Amino acid sequence: MAESKYIDYFSINSDYIGFRDVHDTHELVSFNNNSTLRIWYNIEPDSYDPHWHTALEIIVPLENCYDAEINSIIYHVEPGNIMIIPPGELHKLNAPPSGSRFIFLFDLSVITRLKGFSGVKSVLTQPLYISKDSFPEIHKELYELLIEMTNEYFSRSEFMELSIYALLIQFFVKLGYHHLNQSELFSNVKLDKRKEYIQKFNNLINYIDTHYMEDLNLEEIAETIGFSKFHFSRLFKQYTNFTFCGYLCYRRIKAAEELLAIPDLSITEISLQVGFSSISTFNRVFKQQKNCTPSEYRAKNQRYNSIQAISPIHSKEPD
Repeated sequence: MAESKYIDYFSINSDYIGFRDVHDTHELVSFNNNSTLRIWYNIEPDSYDPHWHTALEIIVPLENCYDAEINSIIYHVEPGNIMIIPPGELHKLNAPPSGSRFIFLFDLSVITRLKGFSGVKSVLTQPLYISKDSFPEIHKELYELLIEMTNEYFSRSEFMELSIYALLIQFFVKLGYHHLNQSELFSNVKLDKRKEYIQKFNNLINYIDTHYMEDLNLEEIAETIGFSKFHFSRLFKQYTNFTFCGYLCYRRIKAAEELLAIPDLSITEISLQVGFSSISTFNRVFKQQKNCTPSEYRAKNQRYNSIQAISPIHSKEPD
């Protein structure tokens, strides 16, 4: 970038010790100076073994491409495009020999309790690659919001954290509206009824996310929010791109991934804690979603941890 020589990209992150804090592939993200975010200007040629963290990660290459491998899918992220990696998603990063990119890390707990955020959750259930071609309506706006965040961050503005989260909320609002408009959710009902449906499903997603370990029954849930089982199933699929059972299993497996990093918990204990009534069902669903069994997933984590690859995941202050 032409203006980069006027910007100090490194000193604001000088508190970073330069090493990943990874335990069984679980990375404990070090946010900037007790804040809840960090933005890196990354120029390192290092690639990184599969790891996950509770932070949302956004990657924006500036010079040269950057590859992210998630669930056996390789996303070749080109300069100017945006890669969103949801919290808890196991991912591998492959860097080119040279290049630069911004890497954003956010603690979403700051904003997930805001009314309406549940409407964005279905967008964040899987990795999202936003390119000029795939999201022509909003790509430019989203990219400009991210660049504005970097300006706030690296200029150390007085209200940096507040300003950046305000911009991040705008980012999610645009994503959310795009999702609603593109999928034409509930397009066969009147506008006021459509808003009512969206609010009902927002509340329902919040409920599932906090009660996934319980015995949630499709018929009872449908009746509670005022739909027949079949009408509810159709609307839920429109809203989330999941069946009701599919989303419930997705949410349980996400919770199981975190628990598998705790060696003292048995696979059976984890299965019960996240809401599966039998270990065989848990194993089957886990393998369907992660392409390996829970035991294999745990063993893979332990293998990577034993390698002790202590190399920086993001850029550090130059000597």
